[in-house]
Amino acid sequence: MSTKQIRNALGASVLALSLTACASLGGGGDARDTAYIARDVETLYANAKMRLDAGNARVAAPLFDEVERQHPYSPWARRAQLMSAFSYYVGQNYTKAIQSAQRFLTIHPGNKDAPYAYYLIALSYYEQISDVHRDQKTTEQALAALNDVQRRYPTTQYAADARLKIDLVNDHLGGKEMEIGRFYQKTGKWLAAQIRFQNVLENYQTTSHAAEALYRLTETSLALGVPVEAKKYAAVLGANYPGSEWYDKAYDLINRHAAGVTVS
Repeated sequence: MSTKQIRNALGASVLALSLTACASLGGGGDARDTAYIARDVETLYANAKMRLDAGNARVAAPLFDEVERQHPYSPWARRAQLMSAFSYYVGQNYTKAIQSAQRFLTIHPGNKDAPYAYYLIALSYYEQISDVHRDQKTTEQALAALNDVQRRYPTTQYAADARLKIDLVNDHLGGKEMEIGRFYQKTGKWLAAQIRFQNVLENYQTTSHAAEALYRLTETSLALGVPVEAKKYAAVLGANYPGSEWYDKAYDLINRHAAGVTVS
C-alpha cells in the first residue's frame, strides 16, 4: 500500500476543515511553527494539516502533537494523535510513529481507526528492516506486528497488505538463517550449520531459500558421515525442485560420494 493510499484511508475520516482558517495561515516551516502559542483548535489543526499536505511532515507531526496538548478534550485531539503518528511515519521518524500510534490505541482501543493504528505500527517496523548481515530484531518485531494486524482485522485492506509483507519478512528471516548456516559450513561446524538449514525448512519452507537449504543439508549430512540422510534430502529436493540448480548440484554430489570421491 502506497503512502498516498495510506493517507487516503486515514483522510476519509478526517473532519472537514475551514478554508478560511487555512487561508489565514502562512507558509514555510521553521521552529516558530511548533513553538508554544495558544491557538484555537481549528486553526492549530489546519496549520498542521497544511504542513503535511505541503510535504513538510517533520513540522506537521509536532504541530499535531500540539493540538492534543493545547486541546486535550477536543474531538480534534483524537484525530490529531493518529495524524501525528502518520506524519512521523512519513517523516521517517519510525520510533515516534510507533509511540504515537500506541498512545492512540491505549486511549482509544475500540476506535474505528484502531486497525489503521495497528497497521501503522507494523509499517514503521517494516520500514526499518535491515539487510541480512545485521541483527534481525526489528525484522522479528515487524513480523509480529504484521501478524497482529492480520489476526485482529483479517478482512480489512490492512490485513491484505500485511499478508504480502509477511511473505517478504519471512524470506528475509530465512535468508539470515542461510547466511549463518553457510558461515558455520565454512568454519567446519557441520552440526551447527545443519541446525540452521533445518530451521529454514521448518519455519521458512515456502520462501525462496528452501531449495538451497535442502542442498546444504545434503552437503552437511555427507560431511557428518550420514549418507542415508543426504540421499533423503536430495530426493526431497528432486521431488520439489527438479529443474533447479540446487538439485543438479545435489545429484552430482551424491554420485561423487557413491564413486568414492571425497566430499567436504
